[in-house]
Amino acid sequence: MLRRLHLALLKVYRRLPTAARVWVVHRLAPTFTVGSICVVERDDGALLLLRQSYRNRWGFPGGLLEKGEEPPDAAKRETLEEVGLDIEVTGEPAVVVDPGPRRVDIVFRARPVDATKVDDIRPMSPEVVECRWFPADGLPELQHEASGALVALARVSSGPPRSGAAASTSPLPRSGGSARG
Repeated sequence: MLRRLHLALLKVYRRLPTAARVWVVHRLAPTFTVGSICVVERDDGALLLLRQSYRNRWGFPGGLLEKGEEPPDAAKRETLEEVGLDIEVTGEPAVVVDPGPRRVDIVFRARPVDATKVDDIRPMSPEVVECRWFPADGLPELQHEASGALVALARVSSGPPRSGAAASTSPLPRSGGSARG
């Protein structure tokens, strides 16, 4: 009985105009928010972390995409808005789907555009109370999303291992290319 009902509903759905089908899907399917998280790494391997006024642990710059905004642009915008640092996105992004809060995060690796400006970071948004560079082997307690971002980036990163002193301390493998956006 249930199978016949399902087949009948699919026949009706198939006859609907596209706009009506989209409306049905949007009403029945779960909705997710989409955000960008930006893991900014200095030349010495230190990572940029910030503490938000409404969170206890440290996280990375990031936030929700604005309507029509591309994820790499959101990562750049959020980092500039939150700590005043202009960044360049590098490597391939990772995607983290968190079904509980129905959130999709696109995680980017990045580096400062101007290495001479890395010491000029400061909270630029009312939601950010503190921002600092941490050595990769000395990270503070991270937010759940930040830990997930590091794991996701490690899974998608590829390329030769880092050379030099930072090779053994960075939680992020080096990636080959650059994804500008």
